[in-house]
Amino acid sequence: MRPFPRTTPPARRRAAHRVATCVAAALAVVAGACVQADPAEAAASRIRLGSSADAGRATWSGPAFTMNGSGGIVSASMTKAVDAIRGGTGSLDVVVLAASTPSSGSRTPECDAVMRLSGINSCTTWTLTRASDGNNAQANTDIRNAEFVYFAGGDQCKYAAWKSTSLRSSVQSVVAKGGGAGGGSAGHHINSSVVYDACRGSITSGEALADPYDAYATFTTGMFDWPNYAGTINDSHFVTRDRMGRTMAFVARALQDGLVTGGKAWGVGVEEGGSLFIDKNGLATLSGADTYVVLGDHQPEKAVPGQPLTYSGFKIWRLTSGQTFDFKNRPTCGYYLRSVTNGVTDGSLYSGTPVTGC
Repeated sequence: MRPFPRTTPPARRRAAHRVATCVAAALAVVAGACVQADPAEAAASRIRLGSSADAGRATWSGPAFTMNGSGGIVSASMTKAVDAIRGGTGSLDVVVLAASTPSSGSRTPECDAVMRLSGINSCTTWTLTRASDGNNAQANTDIRNAEFVYFAGGDQCKYAAWKSTSLRSSVQSVVAKGGGAGGGSAGHHINSSVVYDACRGSITSGEALADPYDAYATFTTGMFDWPNYAGTINDSHFVTRDRMGRTMAFVARALQDGLVTGGKAWGVGVEEGGSLFIDKNGLATLSGADTYVVLGDHQPEKAVPGQPLTYSGFKIWRLTSGQTFDFKNRPTCGYYLRSVTNGVTDGSLYSGTPVTGC
């Protein structure tokens, strides 16, 4: 977990909050319609640590990625990513993107951690509070000149709103030149092919299994599609917040609605304190707490609005610290099986006997 959490609105209560605001306005105003206005937002802000000049170099050795279960930097995986991108020599520039400022403490907690690592020339925190800030010229210049872009924890719906801005292509350009990307918590979500965006609110496992088309199960596609990471749906705070069930529902939805190609959807759930470092060949190495990869490789038996999910044979890999998972050549063995019948799972979701005779 980050030492100074960023301010995150209670997403599940967003709609209720809007209703309450309108009611309050109706009581205060005798006539006129209730209009929900966005709260005043601060202008985009930039804080740079380290060198004021960008690192100069023609080629880089990535791409490399970090996928974190909670918002903060995990030094072990970030060090691997930095070293992979710079090829063990020189130094690079990092940009941290956030949609809100931390509620207390340092205004640059991610960059504070990054600057303690070897091979870092600078780290710049951009706080972009409005969707239109994704077109901020200086922010996009900093991103394109960087070699790694890290999405902080917070609210992935705000990150998804940057899809239609220049920021998306700027981040893509960093990966294309051999740099890297990553993030934690909300920043982990935004880095998968199918993004659970939580734009209507956060959904629990129980709610998602009871109705995979619950109004709070909303998705964004077409944001990023990183090399070797196709067909993925990231989830965070995985065991602590008991999110296996909702990841199963997300996988079923991705298959049912054609959000992925090739007939397979892969949930990637990382626990708090865990981080996957993924190299340019698609090999992921876990540091810290457990990660689960959840494969759906056939259409759900039942995934319809207003009814509980039925899906037989989710294939689940449990990774512990130091273990690897090859996203380029995805394994066909070593998983355990779990099924859902009318919204009810058939056993412990976070452990099982691996299938070896595949």
